[in-house]
Amino acid sequence: MQADFDTLHFEAAWLPGGWAKDVRLTLSAGRIARVERDVAPRGGEAQHRWGLPGLPNLHSHAFQRAMAGLAERRGPEGGRASDSFWTWREAMYRFVGRMTPDHLLAIAAQAQVEMLESGFTRVGEFHYLHHDADGRPYADPAAMSAAIVAAAAETGIGLTLLPVLYTHSGFGGLPAQPGQRRFVHDVDGFARLLEAARGHAARLPDAVVGVAPHSLRAVTPDQLAQVPHLAGDAPVHCHIAEQEREVADCLAWSGQRPVAWLLDHAPVDARWCLVHATHMTGAETATLAASGAVAGLCPITEANLGDGLFPAEAFLAAGGRIGVGSDSNVRIDAAEELRLLEYGQRLALRRRAVLAGAPGASTAETLFNASVMGGAQALGCSGGLVEGASADIVSLDSHHPGLIGHGPESLLDAWVFAAGSGAIDGVWRHGAKVVSGGRHHAREAIARRYAAVLGDLCG
Repeated sequence: MQADFDTLHFEAAWLPGGWAKDVRLTLSAGRIARVERDVAPRGGEAQHRWGLPGLPNLHSHAFQRAMAGLAERRGPEGGRASDSFWTWREAMYRFVGRMTPDHLLAIAAQAQVEMLESGFTRVGEFHYLHHDADGRPYADPAAMSAAIVAAAAETGIGLTLLPVLYTHSGFGGLPAQPGQRRFVHDVDGFARLLEAARGHAARLPDAVVGVAPHSLRAVTPDQLAQVPHLAGDAPVHCHIAEQEREVADCLAWSGQRPVAWLLDHAPVDARWCLVHATHMTGAETATLAASGAVAGLCPITEANLGDGLFPAEAFLAAGGRIGVGSDSNVRIDAAEELRLLEYGQRLALRRRAVLAGAPGASTAETLFNASVMGGAQALGCSGGLVEGASADIVSLDSHHPGLIGHGPESLLDAWVFAAGSGAIDGVWRHGAKVVSGGRHHAREAIARRYAAVLGDLCG
């Protein structure tokens, strides 16, 4: 670590509980060793105006970054119901057919650069692209996981790797489809994959390896019961109730809605992250909030796919925990995920500041704080600028037009609702500065390689 990164001084920094003035962070071995408030800067010390904790990105499919913009034309059938998540999924299956581990490394690195530049400092990679194009395992069963790890080593982003168990195409154990052959394992094969993935992840300084049963439609109840035991104390993530058709199919199979079935049949607790949970009844919303699990929300992707709106106001009012993720990576922007989360509620309820919580509270502060803490819980790490946590820090550009004239009392609202990712100045990940002046230090080389890969895949 460079000497001038041993301490960082901020005119104001977002600590647990809110803004604090004149904050010095002492960094050691990639972590925050000491937090001091109300201290004057020292001569020669790196000084910045505004400091934030990095935001966890709790749900990503890195490979989908490469197909952004390739599934936006209306299908040939026309009509109200012709285009949906399900038609998008078919386009995704076609796209992954030629992807190799080298392709994936290049795509994941590009996505991770964009994440870091927007203020995300750790990613939960919900990773289900496991096998060769013909569906056979690679000699190293975790070769694709190794590509994700290699990208994280190159970009510096924190990684919570979530290898996915995917065995079936629908509720009731329907056989997998040809387009899913690169995803499919039985439980024993998945255990071998998980062991190999842990070996690769050990090369990173603070990686976490959890598990992810893909969804209730992709694993049987018996398989779902086995997966949490493979995780140990690590996170467990699962897609749930993303689309209305999924809810209808689950009802037809089990007589219960997806969230209700999962809460009744699985040991859902604070280790779990239920991704999307878009379509819930009031009872499901309250029960999920009480479980301690995190709801993993991906507003940009959910809007892109036409999924629907999560009942965020009721969930937060019930004490629920949330985090945000970039999911399909059609657009990577931490501030925009928070902005769309609030804007979706405004459009549905025709009110403003829906998720601010208490009277007089800042909407962006409420969402940012909830997403830092909920995202960290979901990814198995400490959150916020606290002693002992990884030194994952973001500084904002005080000269950005969207932030000029703002102080701490309105700064996060200005960043989320006006300035956006363009206001990110510096990013430190595990104590190392990886973004300066808003640009990742390896951006040019990674972008060149990404361009070559897209030429190969799309040519």
